[in-house]
Amino acid sequence: MCTCMRLRLLISIVVVSSSGFAVQVHAQAKARARELGVPFDGTPGPLNAITDISGVEVGQVTLISGEGKLVVGSGPVRTGVTVILPRGRASTDPVFAGWFALNGNGEMTGTTWVQESGFLEGPVAITNTHSVGVVRDAIVDWMVRRPTGQPWALPVVAETYDGLLNDVNGFHVKPEHAIRALDGARSGPVAEGGVGGGTGMVCFGFKGGIGTSSRKLDAQSGGYTVGVLVQCNAGRRSELRIAGVPVGREITDLTPCQTIPGAGRMRPCSATTLAATDARQDGMGSIIVVVATDAPLLPNQLHRLAVRAALGVGVTGGKGENSSGDLIIAFSTANPLAARDTGVVRAQLLPNARMNPLFYATVQATEEAIVNAMVAAETMTGANGTRVYALPHDRLQAALRKYNRLQEKPAP
Repeated sequence: MCTCMRLRLLISIVVVSSSGFAVQVHAQAKARARELGVPFDGTPGPLNAITDISGVEVGQVTLISGEGKLVVGSGPVRTGVTVILPRGRASTDPVFAGWFALNGNGEMTGTTWVQESGFLEGPVAITNTHSVGVVRDAIVDWMVRRPTGQPWALPVVAETYDGLLNDVNGFHVKPEHAIRALDGARSGPVAEGGVGGGTGMVCFGFKGGIGTSSRKLDAQSGGYTVGVLVQCNAGRRSELRIAGVPVGREITDLTPCQTIPGAGRMRPCSATTLAATDARQDGMGSIIVVVATDAPLLPNQLHRLAVRAALGVGVTGGKGENSSGDLIIAFSTANPLAARDTGVVRAQLLPNARMNPLFYATVQATEEAIVNAMVAAETMTGANGTRVYALPHDRLQAALRKYNRLQEKPAP
């Protein structure tokens, strides 16, 4: 049975406790969608994660403290930072990259230079909407102190909004949190669900956050790997599809509600009625998708890969709603040293006629990463007693079984 199915390694993440101190905790890897019998197309890599791309490292810092009524500047805090380093912390070698906006009500800094130059020259970071600036500045500080031979930095930092659960206007993400995520980045298993930048996120009305997946192409298609990491905070419940099943229409309760009566516009949670009206518009939210591959692709081809990731969002029910920020960046770890000024640089590329398997892999991995984010997430109560429920595994399986889509014996 492959590693991605029964992985139970300890994963280290940094959490700020209710006392305000940073503590190191160890969380066991949680059940993933495949383990529950969700059928997906394609063959995953050994970890079924973006870190199946050799050299890619992920670091996450999770900030959780306080409970009860929202007091701006004090909490409750439910947020964090996630970083992806294409060639790892030890490398300053840029990678070819491209990006795409399915809907642009969001922020991803540094993309004008990615589009102009064709290179991603540092890490990609994801956090909450109002912490983009502080994370960007921290990464600049981290980058300029490294021997890049370049006196300036334009890092890529993206966001989704966590103000339903988090004191987003309290600016609780600090420079040291971004630095800690960078310094703690590593290869191997990636923690999913309500961790890192995804701590306070909501996905299709369920608790969302960070999810990841990968696909390994067969030898005839080049044997390349595509890995995807998402921070899911998007989607309308009624549109949710998992393995083609209208799960959002099968599970219509367990919507966000408040445990403190009168704390806001949402109805309080109770044992008899869990349906509630989100303070946000239904479908309002965002998703960030990071696509990595070891296939030798040029920037225009990576833009094409980023566009296909949007199809993976669509497969799960995301429609690029008007108020959603659906932003995607793709990079390739092939062609090392292509950015060096050594005269004429010779880069390898895969012919466009051979791109289809990579397109399929990107769509498949994006779909599974989104579902993994919801499957791993746990019910969370945050600001003003707002509660966002986890996707119930048993009811997901029941919905899949109803439509003859449950894989009773999960594939290896």
